[in-house]
Amino acid sequence: MFAGAQVSLYPMTDGFVDVIMSSLGALDPWRDKLRIETDDISTLIVGPPEVLFPALRDLYVAAAKTGQHCVLRTTLSRGCPGEPDDPICQTGALANPEEPLAQRQAKALAALAQANDTDTTARAQFSLYVMGAGDHMAEIMGCIDFLKESGTFDRSKNFCTRLTGDAGPVFATLEQAFCLFGPPNGHVTIDLTVSANSPSTR
Repeated sequence: MFAGAQVSLYPMTDGFVDVIMSSLGALDPWRDKLRIETDDISTLIVGPPEVLFPALRDLYVAAAKTGQHCVLRTTLSRGCPGEPDDPICQTGALANPEEPLAQRQAKALAALAQANDTDTTARAQFSLYVMGAGDHMAEIMGCIDFLKESGTFDRSKNFCTRLTGDAGPVFATLEQAFCLFGPPNGHVTIDLTVSANSPSTR
């Protein structure tokens, strides 16, 4: 399997270079478990979801703690048929295809109970796309039902769902949505925007 994210960080400040470069340092502890490649547009992070999402959380938290208005934009994908399998992505975190939705929802909620707080608020919106064979709307609606019980659900919006809360549970919620909904051998993507320190909330 291939799993990863293309991540771009947008600080709204004259000191954007320092915010980006210092925030990328939060990925350093994860570099032995992930493949990380940065260019002038984005940073590619490849690896198993149970490592990928905590790394994204730490990147976001580092940017948020600068106190500047920052937006993290991420496209996540697993199982893309156009990408070769990568051994670094081996994982046991994906759903069993025989598991009913209700069991996967319960498993996702149990995993959220283990999420640690970061003392950093995350305001996120995301869309889950389940591609390939099968009833993709059943998977998406099952995920939405899980989100409504997650403790991070804010509201449904056109084309996406909004999450709000501490960054620890928010990114843990996203991880469960990515791993437990949609076929484990299928192509699943998430389009994600997370905002920190927006003046609109003041």
